[in-house]
Amino acid sequence: MQEETKIRDKVVLVGLNSPVLKKDENADEITMEELAALVETAGGETVGTVLQNRASPDPRTFIGEGKVAEVKLYCENTKATMVIFDNDLSPSQQRVLTELLGVQVLDRCGLILDIFAQRAKTREGRLQVELAEYKYLLPRLTGMWTHLERQGGTSGKGAIGSKGPGETQLETDRRLIHKKIDKLRADLEDVRRVRSTQRQQRRKNEIPVVAIVGYTNAGKSTLLNKLTGAGIPANNRLFDTLDTTSRLLTVSDTMDVVISDTVGFIRKLPHQLVEAFKATLEELEYADLLLHVIDVSNPEWQQQAQVVENLIVELGASELPRIDVFNKCDAVPAGEIMPHGEDIVSVSARTGEGLEQLLALIDKRLDKGTRRCVLHIPYDKGALLDVLYREARVESVEYSETIDVTAVCDPRVLGQMTPYIQE
Repeated sequence: MQEETKIRDKVVLVGLNSPVLKKDENADEITMEELAALVETAGGETVGTVLQNRASPDPRTFIGEGKVAEVKLYCENTKATMVIFDNDLSPSQQRVLTELLGVQVLDRCGLILDIFAQRAKTREGRLQVELAEYKYLLPRLTGMWTHLERQGGTSGKGAIGSKGPGETQLETDRRLIHKKIDKLRADLEDVRRVRSTQRQQRRKNEIPVVAIVGYTNAGKSTLLNKLTGAGIPANNRLFDTLDTTSRLLTVSDTMDVVISDTVGFIRKLPHQLVEAFKATLEELEYADLLLHVIDVSNPEWQQQAQVVENLIVELGASELPRIDVFNKCDAVPAGEIMPHGEDIVSVSARTGEGLEQLLALIDKRLDKGTRRCVLHIPYDKGALLDVLYREARVESVEYSETIDVTAVCDPRVLGQMTPYIQE
């Protein structure tokens, strides 16, 4: 019988902690555990972890020659096929380490990009990942293949007009990648235009937009599924959702909203991805309300919430109204005090606990005075019915002595209809 199991990469994780690096650039036990979870998501198996304390990174090998030799021995003993660093490596460091260790070397950024490439399903998601990958690849071209150093013709130092045939393969590849990046940016602009049109339509219909944000694996997709029956795959692994999903949610009998799930945030999110995913994350900028989902069962929830907070600021959405949704409250030990406050709600997206309170809070935050009313419109004022169809939500119409209409109206429409409202 043929072996069905796919051979997994065996990975040694390496991290460096140094006082000269910024706090969010350093590796520690927690970020290394998260890196191991990322490896699992990517389909690999962690066979060892090396965490080094060092006064400053080595410019050539990042961890120093002695530690490189130790990692190489570790790889040989565990039959590792890959080494992944929790820190960002420069292109030259990545190249040198690959040569010295004799196995493929990636940094955290490269691993996240690989996961995104595996998970993106829609055309938009794939465009965004491809753009990020090319931006990541561009400075790493030199030395990736020996043929890149060879000339295609003359030295390229001749007279004007002789440069074309003589440019290196490296320069040709760079030029092609720049063209590809420009094309991807243009395609993403088309995506943004489509999104903008959709948003304008929602604005026209005056449907509020609620965006779910949060750290990766905080339970955002599970929450959306529970609220709307969206049927999004919700697994216990990092970056399971990469493509934005929007659904209509009835919050109360007078309010519908469009609710959108977004890609999870993470520590050390590659800047290429923050930039490339603007087309998805710009939904935040146009949202009327953010739901910040926090996995309160995670001991690191405060640090994770701060990561999300920082990225919301970076994306220009810090002024938006927000509800902090403390999820997985069913997994918190009994007796532990849950966070509480005006715009805070504790829920379990898995069991449904607290969802009624969440809907009530969304209704309260987005309430603009909309209410259901019964109107008795005289036949000679029949044009008002057209106004209601255009600017309110008409639920029923009956023709008797007057035109009797049940409709959900905002304050502006209510003002126009005051004389005909049944008290």
